Amino acid sequence: MSFDAIEAGILMPAFCAGLLVLATHVPLGTEVLRRGIIFIDLAIAQFAGLGIVIAHMLGAAQHGWPMQTAAVSAALAGSALLRWHERRDPERQEAVIGVAFIVAASTAILLLAKDPHGGEHLKELLVGQILWTTYADLLPLALLSFGVLVAWYGLRLRHSPLGFYLLFAIAITASVQIVGVYLVFASLIVPALAARSRPWVGYGVGIAGYAGGLLASALFDLPSGAAIVVALAVVTTIVTMVRSCAR
Repeated sequence: MSFDAIEAGILMPAFCAGLLVLATHVPLGTEVLRRGIIFIDLAIAQFAGLGIVIAHMLGAAQHGWPMQTAAVSAALAGSALLRWHERRDPERQEAVIGVAFIVAASTAILLLAKDPHGGEHLKELLVGQILWTTYADLLPLALLSFGVLVAWYGLRLRHSPLGFYLLFAIAITASVQIVGVYLVFASLIVPALAARSRPWVGYGVGIAGYAGGLLASALFDLPSGAAIVVALAVVTTIVTMVRSCAR
């Protein structure tokens, strides 16, 4: 353990990124649980990741507009496909979402099979690079998060099936490039499980999980994404146990 590893210049931008991700993911995750389509976030995140892989294979810069366009386009296409199937056969929607995830993931692996840095790119896609986030990276994420929240609450697009899928795709695309597929799933589902229709509980769990995970990552030199996922689960477990004892 080393307290010298705690550098505010690195941890604070990462923590702010986590707050922006939570801003949209807590209400989205609550809606996901209500609809019973738990793995849609994994599928949409993987579609966005597939778009990133395709753009990488075509030589796009990592943070350029072609990369962003490819990620958003892939996520929107995946969302439209899942919405189309939901209208035709809602009873099998969860199974189709699972299949969509594994097919998109396998396609990304195949595309990177001959890339000498393919393993590194896949790792970045799954666990993200939140510690490398800078304040400059936060402005686009902040603007997009604000737009999603305005559309979600102000325009009430959360009540529209198509609107839900579109907003979900946009929010996931922005977050997966910073925090990765695993942390996207955890940020959506874990706080929502603790919230139980109380958004402030979900936000509290998310904030505590990101803070605890980042600190543990710095103190013990652990992968930040995985540390945050575990911290979110630990905080949720504690909240659930306290709630049960209080009854």
